Amino acid sequence: MLQIENKVQEIDGIRHDSIPIEVLNSTRPLLLRGLVRDWPVAQAARESAAAAARYLLDHYNNATIGLFFLAPEACGRIFYNEDLSGFNYEPVMSKLDEALDRILFHLNDGRAPAIYVGSTTVETCLPGFRKNNDIDLGDHEPLVSLWCGNRSRVAAHFDVPDNIACCAVGRRRFILFPPEELENLYVGPIDFTPAGQAISMVDFHAPDFERYPRFRKALSNAQVAEHDTGDALFLPSMWWHHVEALEGFNVLINYWWKRGPSYRDDPKNVLNHALLSLRELPGEQRKAWLNIFKHYVFEFDEESVSHIPQGRRGILSEIDENMARKIRADLLNRLNR
Repeated sequence: MLQIENKVQEIDGIRHDSIPIEVLNSTRPLLLRGLVRDWPVAQAARESAAAAARYLLDHYNNATIGLFFLAPEACGRIFYNEDLSGFNYEPVMSKLDEALDRILFHLNDGRAPAIYVGSTTVETCLPGFRKNNDIDLGDHEPLVSLWCGNRSRVAAHFDVPDNIACCAVGRRRFILFPPEELENLYVGPIDFTPAGQAISMVDFHAPDFERYPRFRKALSNAQVAEHDTGDALFLPSMWWHHVEALEGFNVLINYWWKRGPSYRDDPKNVLNHALLSLRELPGEQRKAWLNIFKHYVFEFDEESVSHIPQGRRGILSEIDENMARKIRADLLNRLNR
């Protein structure tokens, strides 16, 4: 396993019902020691894996869930197959109680098949769970998801929302990279991915530095966060993170939220359209569009449009929900022509 010298900054003593705003507005990762140590599910986990599973099933409503099943040879690494024509896992629709039975059956098996339940909305399968196992994010309205399974490795990827990842059962290791390390992580396809997000092609357990030499530079800027049952990680938007579940049974509850109003679109849509519209232009045209994007988007301020009367700024004015709806309708009309 990689040895990372830089540790994520740790904060202790924060309560899950009073998370400071400066934590939620941080631009750097923060390891929140003991944030959810008093959750009943975490208390059950400290008793045993079986007790934690029973606690989850006390809230389970028999909903069908999706999971990934990996043969022991995959060593828990959720990835592509050898020729990138597909993936190394079998997607399965299952019941949570059946999945937990299989996890507990292989609890102490050193070569267990990996079982990975990812991004399942908590209220969908565990109604009532959040009554006693929750964190207060103030005005934010997060998407709260369940991730559980045995030992697994999820390749480095980024998410657009901010995130608080709460280790409810077991132990996890996050290896984190700032957004500017993109070119050093050797990211694979963006429209053909194991779980929806583009991932680093580097195997963090056995990095091939001859094939991926710039990965050494990424490692120099990496940070590691190892958290036990009851700890949580604040992970800012756009930070790359490799996630490893370290025990025979692990449960993560995560909270995703976006800063700003919900009517704003996913920036990844802009990337897709830019690949279609801009990347193949002649070099001088791309430079011109780069300056346009700097002026109207990345370096935009009031001075950029101060010479235009307020009533004639159109989409250059502050974008509210009505304006967002108008822009979206115009885009759809143009794309559908």
